[in-house]
This record gives sequence, structure tokens and C-alpha cells, in this order.
Amino acid sequence: MPDPYDHDPLRSLFREAASVGRSRAALPPVSVIARRGEKVRRRRIAGFALACCLVIGGSAAAVAAFLPHDPGPSLPATTPPPLAPSPVPNRSAPPSTTPSATATSTRTAYPGASHTLSASPPPTPPPTTTPTSTRGSTPYPP
Repeated sequence: MPDPYDHDPLRSLFREAASVGRSRAALPPVSVIARRGEKVRRRRIAGFALACCLVIGGSAAAVAAFLPHDPGPSLPATTPPPLAPSPVPNRSAPPSTTPSATATSTRTAYPGASHTLSASPPPTPPPTTTPTSTRGSTPYPP
């Protein structure tokens, strides 16, 4: 029995369009499909890594905000300069013991104070030995 729709012009146009589409439709090469898949995979991994970093960073910020903050001692902005080496006493002349060097004077610490200060020369430090090593230029006591 013949099909009543065979002579329909719209049906014949759809069949013609389908045959043209079938002839032009072809799968891309496997390498192109593999590259697309790899690109999607890389984007997915990068998104996952970004999400992990945001979660960890947000968690750390929240923990830091809620922990009690006890600031330690403040440190200087710069390091202090090194101390100057102490002067080495002259070994050729012994320390003098003249009466003028050992004389003491009495004076009050401040007006109205009951105790007095004694002014005497500071004691001389013991002689230091210089190290035989050439690594450092500053002499250190043994």
C-alpha cells in the first residue's frame, strides 16, 4: 500500500535536509576529542585546587580571628650597633697609686639627702690577651 504522505512537499524537503546533514556530519579526530577532554580535566583540577585554597585560607583566618591574641615583647626595628672594643691598658706603665688618684670627696647625692657619695676612680680592668687566630679583629677575654 502506498504511503499517503509520499507526495507531501514538506516531507521530501525534510528528507533531503537529513541526507545532507548525514553526509556532512563527521566525528572529529580522536586527538581533538582527547585534547578537549584534557582541557576540561585541567580546568576541573584547577577549580578544585582554588576551592581548597579558599577553604583553607578562610579557615585559617577564622581561627586566627577567634584565638586570643597575646602580643609578645616588641622587638626593635633595627639591630643595635655592635659594642666598641674596650681599650687595652698600657702594659709598660703600672697603674699609679698617687694620693691624688685615690682621694675621695664627699658630696650629697641631691640637696636634702642624708647620705653622701664617694667619688673615687673606677677600678682598672685586668689586661686582656689577644687571640692568635686571624678570624676576628676584636680581642676577646679568655
